[in-house]
Formats: sequence, C-alpha cells, structure tokens
Amino acid sequence: MGMKTLGLDGVADFFSSDPDVTFFHPPSIYDFRERTEVIGPISDVIPSSPVFEMYPIGLTSIADTLERNGYNAQIVNLAHEMLVDQEFDAEMEIAQSEARIFGVDLHWLPHAHGAIEIARLIKKHHPNAPVMFGGLSSTYFHEDLIEYPSVDYVVRGDSTEKPVADLVDAIEGNGDLADVPNLTYQADGETVVNPLTYLPEALDESSIPSYTYAVKSVFKYGSIRKVLPHRGWLDKPITMLLTSRGCRHACSFCGGADSYGDVHGRTGPAFRSPEKLIEDIRTIHSFSEGPIFVVHDLRMGGWDYATEFFDRLAEESIPNEFIFELFGPASEDYFQMIDEAVPKYSLELSPESHVEEVRKEMGKFAVSNEAIENTMQAALDNGCQNIDLFYMVGLPEQTYEDAVGCVEYAEHLLEDIDDERILPFVAPYAPFLDPGSPAFENAEQYGFSVHADSLEDYRQLLLEPSWKRMLSYETDHLSRDDIADATYEAARGMSKLKYEHGLLEEETYQTMVDRIDTSEELVSRVDEVYENTPDDHRDAALESLFEEYSEFEDFGENSIAGADELWWPSEGFRNGIALARLGAKLLAKDLKQRYTTGRSPLK
Repeated sequence: MGMKTLGLDGVADFFSSDPDVTFFHPPSIYDFRERTEVIGPISDVIPSSPVFEMYPIGLTSIADTLERNGYNAQIVNLAHEMLVDQEFDAEMEIAQSEARIFGVDLHWLPHAHGAIEIARLIKKHHPNAPVMFGGLSSTYFHEDLIEYPSVDYVVRGDSTEKPVADLVDAIEGNGDLADVPNLTYQADGETVVNPLTYLPEALDESSIPSYTYAVKSVFKYGSIRKVLPHRGWLDKPITMLLTSRGCRHACSFCGGADSYGDVHGRTGPAFRSPEKLIEDIRTIHSFSEGPIFVVHDLRMGGWDYATEFFDRLAEESIPNEFIFELFGPASEDYFQMIDEAVPKYSLELSPESHVEEVRKEMGKFAVSNEAIENTMQAALDNGCQNIDLFYMVGLPEQTYEDAVGCVEYAEHLLEDIDDERILPFVAPYAPFLDPGSPAFENAEQYGFSVHADSLEDYRQLLLEPSWKRMLSYETDHLSRDDIADATYEAARGMSKLKYEHGLLEEETYQTMVDRIDTSEELVSRVDEVYENTPDDHRDAALESLFEEYSEFEDFGENSIAGADELWWPSEGFRNGIALARLGAKLLAKDLKQRYTTGRSPLK
C-alpha cells in the first residue's frame, strides 16, 4: 500500500521540507543483498526480517523533540527500503541527502555491521557533516565507536531526546559540547566522556514512540515508505506503547535492572504516566484500528499504576485489540480488570524454559510450572483471545534435553488445558548475548563462553555465512552445533505438535517442515565448505553452494515459525482521510512551533 492508496498524493509534495537532521536506520548487514548467507531463524519470532529493519521506537521521540525545538528531523529506514525494493540505492539516498547533521542508530548489537557501513558512506559523501550514534549498544561500546573515523559523537543512555537536542544546538553554534550531557566525542585527538547526568525519572516529556511525529513526517518529507517501522506494516499495522525504560527484573540473558543500572546509570525504571499512555492510545486510534502492543508488564509500576491505566482505558471505549506482556504470574483479578477495560486482548508470555531450575538460574518466571499454568488458565477464563508462549534455546544451565523438551511440555499444555488459544514457539537465543547483561558481564559464572570482545569482533561475526557461525557464545552444556541442532529439532517438533492440534494448516505445516529441513541442511553444508575448502577458494565454494539453494534467497527466514503465525488480525487504517486530517493538523502545529522558535519553517 503506497501513498496513493492512502490518498496522500500531492499533499506531501506541497508541504515537503528539507531536513536539518536525518536519522538513517541501517540493515543488520549493509550489503545483505549481495551476500550469500543463511541468517536463518534469528528473527522468526519478531516482526522484523533477518535484516532487522525495525528501527528503535525511541528514534521517533528523538526526532519529535528536535522538531519541537525548531529543527527539521527526518527518519529514513534504509533497511526497509533496501529490503522491499531491490532497485533502491542506499548510497545514492545518502549522497543526495540535504541534511547538515546525520544520526545512525546502533541500538541492537546485530546492527554492528550495517551501522558502521552507513556511517562510512555518510562521511564519503558528506565529509564535513557531523555523524552521531545512539542506542543501547552504542552506549555500551561508546569508546569503541568513537575510534571509528566516521563517528563524531556518541550520545549515551536510554533516554537521549534532550541530549541529542542539546548536541544539535551545540553543533549549530548555540551551545558548548562540554555541556552536553551523556556525550562521548573527541577533542584534540583525545576521547572526552561527558558525565551521564541526563536520566529522566519519568517519561512524560515525549511520546515513546511518537506517532504524531511519524504521521506528520509522511507529509512533511514526502514519503510514507521511508518511515515505516518494518516490512508489511501497512497491511498489518501494529502499534506500540512503551510504558517504561529500565526494568525491575535482572534476567541473566537480558539484564534489565542490572544492565540499565551499570550501563545507563538507572537505579530503577522510569515510567510513562497512565494519563500520557491514554493520550498515546487516542492518537493511535485516530488513524489505526490495528492491535496495540503494550511493551513491558504494567505491574512493574505497581498495582495502583496498573489499576489507574485500566480505569482510564475503560473510559475510552477503544475498539482496538490490545496485547499485554507478563513478566511473572498474575491473579484472576488482574485479568478481570483487563477484560473490563478492553473489548479484546491477547498475552505475550516468555517463560523461556519449561524447566524450573533453568528459569531460576535465568531469573524470569522463577516460579513453578503450576503457577504459570494457573496464570494462563485465569487469562483464558477472563476474555483472553490468544496466548503466545515463547521458549528459547541457549539458556544458562540448559541441557540439550531441556532445550528440546519444551515440545513435550507444550504438548502437555495443549492437551491438559485443551485450548486452541495457546500458541507455543521456540527460537534460539541468537546471534549475540546482550551487552551489559549478567551473562555477558559474568560469562563464566553463568556457564557461557563468549567469542567476541570488541564491537569490531561483533561486526565481523555478522559476516559469517550462517547464523550458527554468527553465534557469539556457547554454554557449558551447549556448543554452537548443539544450539543449532536443538533449535531445528525443537522447531520441527513444535510445528508437528501445532499441526496435530489444529493450530497450523496442512499447507503451512508442510512448508515449515521443508524450510526447517533445508535450513538445517544448508547450515551443515556451510560447515563442510569451511572444513574441506582452502581459504582462498572458500568464497567461490560458498557462492556455488548457495546457488543450489536459490529458494533460500530470503536468507532462510521463517525457517522455524510460519510467516503469519505471529500476526494478529487487523482492520488496518481507519481511512486515508482521517490520516490526512491528522497530518494537516500536525503540520499546522509544526509551522506555529517553528515560528515560535524563530527558525524558518521551510527551506
């Protein structure tokens, strides 16, 4: 669906502006369209493809903050453009940009290759333009990043809206770099690390994500495709509400409280108020009837916080379906409250393992299986439409038998609870341990061996030709081979289980089996090339190998989960006229704001 379908033609061209700042979202691997790789199942249970084209939602709030400070700030999702259009020339897009300042996100570590390459291309075509980085991985590796010639600034922390605005002001001559909080840069050949002092205790200053910015930017910069969050979003739009930054849990493989405390200086989560969350929901409903995903467990803010949110939501009569996360068991009272507030809801549960001892080591859902089953039953008894249940391969203290045993346990759930609204999934913990997590920082203590130290190590791992060879870790119980083998065995068993219980159509099931078998075979044959081919002939051998598997030109995605299994039914956009009206209203507000700040509204 393009702009013409939405009825936006001409309007965007009329208002089109040149950006002062352009944020480029990179693909995971910059030249993925030319490479021979089987990236495989590393993104099968998230909306993105293996290209990881979904940009961090905080990028919209940063751009929105710049716009409210009088700057034109555009987001260009290069990864999405490159994925959906084989003719799209990313380098030309960068070269033709009129922006004076550029930003590149390195939030998730799998973007380590693409982010650096995009920065290099920016410097190639705009040698005098400043390039800034931000995101969780940028924060962790800020001293590595600033050593790359194409990186001028790294803005650290989990909330960089104000620091980025301060940095842009300083670059424009309206401030001093030394006064910009959370900034890492170089001066006179030396790395300067400004104190990490901007740590907002609440998240009410900016919408996160800012859908008003996204809608306005469609008109202001003349493109809807460049700001789309991921492939397929126009057909099946799902929106998100970020309730907090930081976490009260310290899961070994994620970190939450620990990593946010050690890396981002947080002593506890910062929350967006229920009042502001409801304002965000109103904005979303003004243009979309699709599902709304509420990120993080609302109970982290306390029972009163959750109660206030649902009381306010009940007053709105929003028809959209809501998806809620749980980080632990919940009582029937909680689901009754949800059921009374919304017409339809689903749950995302990620116990990660059916083995209680593994969960205790991991830190998440460190309760009995009975407590989790009681939670699911209580939700299903109180209006829950669907429960997506996620298991993971590659956890601390997890054996091969534990990893594949999730299939047998899922069978127990489907037969004993006997409800087709439960949909189990299994995926590998891939490709990297999260930087800053307890398992990353204390690998030996948690039974991990980590095969990468620097940002450049991770950048190089991404160039390996199979997802198994990209893995940055092994455990005391699971080698890379074991992780791959267990993933394929469990995925094969889970697909069969869902088919036998009527959760997968026969055609989808057969497709899944074929793709699992092909992906596993191809990963094995890549290993054979490494074992039997001299280094100077390896690239040619790999290219020849991948030519045999032309059906896997999509990098082997959807090799452990069906392409549509994780999508919720959606009514989509309300209509193009509603979107156009909202866009026009936001543009008028933008013009007024820019005149107020004394900046020219249009170049």
